[in-house]
Amino acid sequence: MAQEQRPIRPLTSNDVVKEYLSAYNSVCALLWLSIFGRVVLLVPITGFESVYAGAGDFAKWTQTVAMLEILHSAFGLVRSPLPTTFLQVASRLLLVWAVVDRFPSVTTSTPFYSSMLLAWSATEVVRYTYFVLNLRGSVPSFMTWLRYNMFYVLYPIGITSEAVLVWKASEATGEPWKWVGWVVLGLYIPGGE
Repeated sequence: MAQEQRPIRPLTSNDVVKEYLSAYNSVCALLWLSIFGRVVLLVPITGFESVYAGAGDFAKWTQTVAMLEILHSAFGLVRSPLPTTFLQVASRLLLVWAVVDRFPSVTTSTPFYSSMLLAWSATEVVRYTYFVLNLRGSVPSFMTWLRYNMFYVLYPIGITSEAVLVWKASEATGEPWKWVGWVVLGLYIPGGE
């Protein structure tokens, strides 16, 4: 009695994209989970002053990986609108590269750097995990709830932390850069809507 063999279905481009996005989102969730863990462990043990040394470069490069999301949107791999994706990624890159990296002495020893990283990382762990589960076709209801409700707590924490860091950095610069910082802060209000 011969056993029936099922024909092997060839991979389609849609399958490849789905697998790539699953891998990308899984890696990003793990990277942000690592940042969350570092901040949660460092603050009570060594204080806010050590968070940048323990997580700053890792957070900066993890956030830089998100530039791929602009390409995902541009090439139609995801449904996210390109302008929105670009602005979200660019604003965070501005924070990690132009504000925190350039002015660590005034931005990283405050609780606002740590609270920014905690808000970002908690948001991203849930968001990327949600995306992976959604791509797999099985999102538990609690994950959907977290995805769409953590925003109400984490967004005010994140945007306040970001605004304080921009303000601190702008105060540390000379003219005309100080005014650039003030313009950026002015954009936070309409950008936050």
